[in-house]
Amino acid sequence: MQSIYLDHNATTPTHPEVVEAMSRCYAEVYANPASGHRPGQQARRVLEDARERIAAILDADLAPPRRDRLIFTSGGTEANNLAVLGIAQAGANSADLVADRPQAAKIAEPGQIIISAGEHQSVIEPAEHLLEQGWRLDTLGLTSQGVVRVDQLPPLLDTKPSRVRLVSVLLGNHETGVLQPIAELATICNQANVPLHTDAVQVAGKMPVRFRALGVAAMSIAAHKFQGPLGIGALIVRSDVPLTPLFFGGHQQAGLRPGTESAALAVGMATALDRWQREQDEHVRRLRSLRDRFEAGLRAGLPNVVVHGAGAERLPQTSNVAFPGLDGQVLLMALDLAGVACSVGSACSSGSTELSPTLRAMDLPNHLVASSLRFSCGATTTAPEIDEAVRRIVHVCTELRG
Repeated sequence: MQSIYLDHNATTPTHPEVVEAMSRCYAEVYANPASGHRPGQQARRVLEDARERIAAILDADLAPPRRDRLIFTSGGTEANNLAVLGIAQAGANSADLVADRPQAAKIAEPGQIIISAGEHQSVIEPAEHLLEQGWRLDTLGLTSQGVVRVDQLPPLLDTKPSRVRLVSVLLGNHETGVLQPIAELATICNQANVPLHTDAVQVAGKMPVRFRALGVAAMSIAAHKFQGPLGIGALIVRSDVPLTPLFFGGHQQAGLRPGTESAALAVGMATALDRWQREQDEHVRRLRSLRDRFEAGLRAGLPNVVVHGAGAERLPQTSNVAFPGLDGQVLLMALDLAGVACSVGSACSSGSTELSPTLRAMDLPNHLVASSLRFSCGATTTAPEIDEAVRRIVHVCTELRG
């Protein structure tokens, strides 16, 4: 039985054009970009060209006088950790810190950090680490549709003196696909002179993302979510936002993320974004059509299913569905045996026995939370696959119900 892959939010197949571009780079640009000789400088030019292409597509300006920074990381998890710990601990409200000299940044006294209840674990756990170090951690709730409670933010920022070092709210939820009002939150944060970070890992390469237009201080992305290579992500940081590095032992990337950079991975990431940009409108339309076809098929075959966040604006590729009366873990294994690959939630939370914090924050009944699975389409998903997946899911659910 041919497997139907509906877990593109976890990772997507690398596009052949990306593989080809990386193969050429590995063969021709083999030197260390930090080396001073000509082969090293050639690698540096390739690396910086990829950096500039990525920044341009995502609406970041690396040129003077603005000088935003695009810092390559190993993926979205590292980018989120660097944002949460690096911005918070740099004391972003302190006027005496120098943005382009991380070694001059003083470690801030314990302050306050605010996140939403629907964040990825790579934001939640660094925030909880700060909590263990004596910081205060506040959480913005979610509506029943999974949208962050914007009204809860201003009172948390309106304290004298303000101890808030960072607010972090993701752009598109990794489990439900619900899009968050980041521009509105950014306006509130900017008025309070508090940096806002957004995790855009599930949105970049799926929908248009404009860093400057959002008004955020920092934004995380990951290449393997949009047919780029595994092993590379990026944190885009506004020019005026200080950042304390997590790693030490090198001068690469202005010391903000030391370590030898991979020109080939950067080229792969830029190539994947280039591809997406050329056909972005069609890409969004096609994914949304597949998602709607999938949900309509499930509702027709299983009338009691519940699609979480269906009343909110969502990512075009994501469906989070409850199957009342069934256990989500049992159903996940049964569907895998039936050749349908999906997930309970984030791949980074795989193996956890806890119910989804996002769905629980939406104040859903436990029986719905426990019976929910995430399905996500991608560029390689076809309409016949969707129809066959629906057929298999309906059959498996019917069998499990006896």
